[in-house]
Amino acid sequence: MRTGQCRTLPGSSDSVKAIPHLPSLPGWAVYAAAAPAGQPPAGPRRPLAFAPWLYLEPAHQALQAHGQPVHSFFLESEAENITVAQLFVVLDGAGPGRASSPGQAPFGAVQLAPGVPDVALHRLLETAELTLRAQGQQRLRMRGYPFCYDPAGAAQLAEVLRQRHYAVGQAEENYYLDPRRDYEAHLHPSERRRLRRCHQAGLVPEQEPPLILPWVYDFIAACRQERGQELSLPLARVQELFRAFPRQHLIFSVRKPGGEWAALTIAIQVSERVLYNFYPASPLADNHLSPVVLLNESLHAYARASGLAVVDLGTSTLPSGPNTSLLRFKRHLGGVSSLRLSWEKALGE
Repeated sequence: MRTGQCRTLPGSSDSVKAIPHLPSLPGWAVYAAAAPAGQPPAGPRRPLAFAPWLYLEPAHQALQAHGQPVHSFFLESEAENITVAQLFVVLDGAGPGRASSPGQAPFGAVQLAPGVPDVALHRLLETAELTLRAQGQQRLRMRGYPFCYDPAGAAQLAEVLRQRHYAVGQAEENYYLDPRRDYEAHLHPSERRRLRRCHQAGLVPEQEPPLILPWVYDFIAACRQERGQELSLPLARVQELFRAFPRQHLIFSVRKPGGEWAALTIAIQVSERVLYNFYPASPLADNHLSPVVLLNESLHAYARASGLAVVDLGTSTLPSGPNTSLLRFKRHLGGVSSLRLSWEKALGE
């Protein structure tokens, strides 16, 4: 779809309402499509110039159980016949009249190829904003990816959003391990002692088969419950993701000499560069062993062997603010600080 036109997905009763015509931008086009609730969102009509992050693949978007229509926006380079940026937005995803990206995933916002001009990125966002306003959306909220995933792209997007009067709704500290660095050498002395204690106690890291996922989930849920926390996804949803993306969902464990689990995590390979430590857990009874230090060593080793560039340890944010003890632990693991931003804009602005 060219900017200002409407398109209806095959079999859809929901169309993109006409938006005011925008001046032409030679060499660039925005393709937009709407998918009704319960239907997979549209993918790009021209080849992507980049490998999409897992959460921004239409197949993953289709599994995000928010029950709302999804609008897809793709910036195209006409000269090269490729798609150079994409954005998926869920209508009413953050409440009535409040569109959101993502719907149900760690992040959404715009993924873009290197070298996209700012003026073209402005056009993509302008088209999205006008389309959403025509659909009765009053605000747009976007949660971005950590800067370590794509430092140049994240910085460019942040600057363009600032120019478009988006406000930063939340700025979070996000830590990651760099597999190119030696793991043990970058541990805090206290964590290095704990790692050696794990080895001395005979703890062994392993990669587990996905067939045991129900038992893994129960173990992680019990560990979280001990700490007054809940898992963000039910078992059925996690199983669905393992079935849909088996190569991207992995289970890592630390076992005691008798075979009992001392720590577990579900890790997600978000891209060809990034492994995300999604659901780490260890029982309180094993705190004296600190098996999570050994668990992260195994993730670091896997990432290094696989040629990955980032082991994402995630943010550490509570409803009341930053979880300072968890942030300190990630720093002690040798974690490198990165930024993650969330933005919001009133679409009448």
